[in-house]
Amino acid sequence: MTVDLSDEKFEKHREAGEILAQVREEAAERVEVGVSHLEVAEFAEERIRELGGEPAFPVNISIDEEAAHATPEPGDDATFGEEMVNLDIGVHVDGWLADTAVTVDLSGHPELAEAPAEALDAALDIVEPGVHTGEIGAEIEDVIDGYGYNPVVNLSGHGLGHWEQHTDPNIPNRGVKQGVELEVGDVVAIEPFATDGGGKVNEGADEEIYALEREASVRNRAARDALEQIVEEFKTLPFARRWLDTQRAEMALRRLKQQNVVHGYPVLKEQDGYLVSQKEHTIIVTEDGCEVTTRA
Repeated sequence: MTVDLSDEKFEKHREAGEILAQVREEAAERVEVGVSHLEVAEFAEERIRELGGEPAFPVNISIDEEAAHATPEPGDDATFGEEMVNLDIGVHVDGWLADTAVTVDLSGHPELAEAPAEALDAALDIVEPGVHTGEIGAEIEDVIDGYGYNPVVNLSGHGLGHWEQHTDPNIPNRGVKQGVELEVGDVVAIEPFATDGGGKVNEGADEEIYALEREASVRNRAARDALEQIVEEFKTLPFARRWLDTQRAEMALRRLKQQNVVHGYPVLKEQDGYLVSQKEHTIIVTEDGCEVTTRA
């Protein structure tokens, strides 16, 4: 089957990636000791809009043992310390997505920050039509092992769909036999995670990111107002509690969760005392390799 990579949807993936590459670099430059998490998140989200896109999900700011799904709460006063900081940012243009991440090391562990970046480069070097996703995972695992660290094995890269942040195929961060072969036109995010811990993350207690599960009738006024905003603005993409206009957002989300209208994304964490680093690009598989849409 011939795939037209000049199709409008691919152009919008490219546009999202171009915006995202610029915002990632600008946001990373603002990560310094003493700077507010909320300030960086809101800067990046507003900058995306200024450049003609929309956030595909709340800016993730993961610290030290945190790996994913951490974003500032409303009025958050947390500031960066001498820590390992992962920025994970997404953009959509009319629902067509790009996803990227970078580690800013303020902790004094530069090699841990380098490991997933080099692993990502090695993975991108072998991407072409017909490459098996397990081979990509093996390449990632080999590089991270070579640094003396562990890949986070229960997090993976993923496909990007229309209004869907995570679709098939999964791109593992270790060598596995199961998987699929990539095809021309596949749009995927490859995101190695490295850690000096055991290599598995678990759900923490904190939860600030949510997504629509289904539409339903709700009786509570605040919950109904929140649901209207979610359906109209975010559709099926993840959103932050701080994005909701209702003054009773926490209560509204609790009601919506009770009715299985939305689901939450708990922060994913390694064991306390360990660090996690990350690097991610979005690619379009081409006839002779891949096009990296989020490369600056």
